Amino acid sequence: MSETNTYLIRVEPTKQSRLSQVDFNNLKFGQIMSDHMLVANYEDGAWTDVSIVPYGDLTISPSMSALHYGQSIFEGVKGYKFPDGTVSIFRPDKNWERFNKSAARLQMPEVPEEIFMGGLKELLQVDEAWVPSVEGTSLYIRPFMFATEAALGVHPSASYKFVIITCPVGAYYSKPISLKVETYYTRAADGGVGFSKNAGNYALSLYPTQLANQEGYDQIMWTDAAEHKYIEEAGTANLIFRIGDTIITPHGDTILHGVTRRTIMELAEKWGFKAEQRKVSVQELIDGIKNGSVSEAFAAGTAATVTHISKIGFEGQDYDLPPVEGREFSNKVLDYLNQLRYGKIEDPFGWNFIV
Repeated sequence: MSETNTYLIRVEPTKQSRLSQVDFNNLKFGQIMSDHMLVANYEDGAWTDVSIVPYGDLTISPSMSALHYGQSIFEGVKGYKFPDGTVSIFRPDKNWERFNKSAARLQMPEVPEEIFMGGLKELLQVDEAWVPSVEGTSLYIRPFMFATEAALGVHPSASYKFVIITCPVGAYYSKPISLKVETYYTRAADGGVGFSKNAGNYALSLYPTQLANQEGYDQIMWTDAAEHKYIEEAGTANLIFRIGDTIITPHGDTILHGVTRRTIMELAEKWGFKAEQRKVSVQELIDGIKNGSVSEAFAAGTAATVTHISKIGFEGQDYDLPPVEGREFSNKVLDYLNQLRYGKIEDPFGWNFIV
């Protein structure tokens, strides 16, 4: 983080903590919010009023620009508690970088490092007790920004609000998941906003995902908009496959460049695996499952972490992946990331941002 902090962060402590009401042994993802949130306003070309305040409702105008024209972006980050009580956030600098790339694409202002990283650190210092220590749990962190100008008319908003909220969570997926290859609906197209983490990308995924759920699948496997020939990502995470001895992830600007995905590919190279970011066709995947060359398939993301894929449905037929127990790479990387993020082993990369 920058040495010079030009933004003074005002802290207003809550008068009544809700911490005692939380059962940390039974956490549902995204249901219980921590005591405080960070809020900052962008007006007249500058960020102002950076504050940590009690978590609560925001007052908005019915003509607020984000409600009508969709200028809304967010990130997903996680905080962890080490055995000695130290609180750490995993690679938030990469989330800050991606957040500002999303902002640029949607004609929104960049959030300075002092507000994003500095505010994140101070917020977790205030709510340190909310970072759970039960095995398998973490603090999910949601930075987001939306347009606030109270006026109708299609143009970039003149004002914005940046907010960080947090919540203690357990696992997003508690078991391996099944995916349906989507060959009709589209998530993103070339020249669009697929690489950005904006609210609209998730809104348009809801209906196709519901249809897949009704067929018995947990999630969708998105394919390219032009031909529905190439694999892109799952509804809530990136996708990674082991084909032969190569770790492969789909790549392109229609795909969200995930921090967990990036981390896993970096580890694969460090461990001596051949690692490729390239186009992966549906046919290559299905043929690989049939002939045994696809030995591992998993979803990777901040919420999903590393989630094994049990089967893939394509054109009315299911294709089962090999048993989870025998998946060498994905089990190794999941165990390593758990050990690293919880501070149980040395961090040789400097990925843990200590609060």
